[in-house]
Amino acid sequence: MYNIKDYAYRGLMFANNIVFPRRKQLSTLMFYSTNLCNSKCKHCFVWAQRPVVHISKTKTIDIMNSKCISKNTTIGLEGGEFLLHPEANEILKWFAENHKNFELLSNCLQPQRVIDAVKKYPPKRLYLSLDGNRETYLYMRGADGYDKVIQVVEACKDIVPVSLMFTLSPYNNFDDLNFVIEIAKKYNIDIRIGVYNNIDFFNTVDAAHVAETCECGCKYTDENRENFIKTIPENVKNTSENYDFLVLYNEWKTGRLKLHCYSIFDSLVIHPNGNVPICQNLDIRLGNIYEKSLDEIYNGKDSVKLQKKYATTCNQCWINFHRKYDIVLLRSLEKFIPKSVIQLFYGKYQWTDNPALTYKKVIYPRL
Repeated sequence: MYNIKDYAYRGLMFANNIVFPRRKQLSTLMFYSTNLCNSKCKHCFVWAQRPVVHISKTKTIDIMNSKCISKNTTIGLEGGEFLLHPEANEILKWFAENHKNFELLSNCLQPQRVIDAVKKYPPKRLYLSLDGNRETYLYMRGADGYDKVIQVVEACKDIVPVSLMFTLSPYNNFDDLNFVIEIAKKYNIDIRIGVYNNIDFFNTVDAAHVAETCECGCKYTDENRENFIKTIPENVKNTSENYDFLVLYNEWKTGRLKLHCYSIFDSLVIHPNGNVPICQNLDIRLGNIYEKSLDEIYNGKDSVKLQKKYATTCNQCWINFHRKYDIVLLRSLEKFIPKSVIQLFYGKYQWTDNPALTYKKVIYPRL
């Protein structure tokens, strides 16, 4: 998923943002440009939000002129369903001409609209939601969209890099994950695996990460903690940067993994109503783009205090957007620097209940 250049850039950004917290630069900025959605997902209730609100093209361009955004900042365009935004094509056109480092996310329920947009305004990467086979898709997302996703994959895979996005949730299982991996293999495309979380913006209902049982149905006891890991499809090991995310999720869920969350120094999301939360998990707002500039919101004195506080004390979620950052950062550093040295500037962390074990010793024996 990421190359050496990506790792080096994120590492340099980490150093800059820690040393100069009032002059931080964003590596990733996600626009939830609209809460309008044509799906009815069980794991996300954005589609039920009212009133419907959008971030206009004019406001989007204003935000993109912020000092904290560079040409290397990856922009995500999402919703709701981004392509339902009344100015979707105009916004895509602007990015295609002015900031080519943008990614488009879609549920594909209007497949031709996605295909036309990709052909006319090709993003750096196209992310498509697929959480299982046809029946699972209908059950989980409340719409018959499986064939539409496949239609978009077939039409776009040779135009731009395509990633299937799978969310492991209470509404699907590892059989569904195995199915989606086979689809990715068939079309020679990427798959990215996430885990259902209680995210405030998504208005989630069912509790995530219930400790008594895991997704495979087993009890979390000392005798069978490894059952979750053993039931992860073997195919996951052949995908890029997914197996460790699930293994470490199990370590985190059972209280054995403890990482800081420096992604909040590096990445932001903007909600359709203009709110900018400190992260996707905590109900803490740094500001609103209709009240302050993004630079003030991201690098203001009060925001820096909050970022410093939660970066070193929060271990409360397993959201891909945030936790993958520290996994990649730390496992990359451990290739070259002893864990004891890393902790001098990163702070203490542990991958499992034995704080001395490195990423390699936790993950590699299971591969």
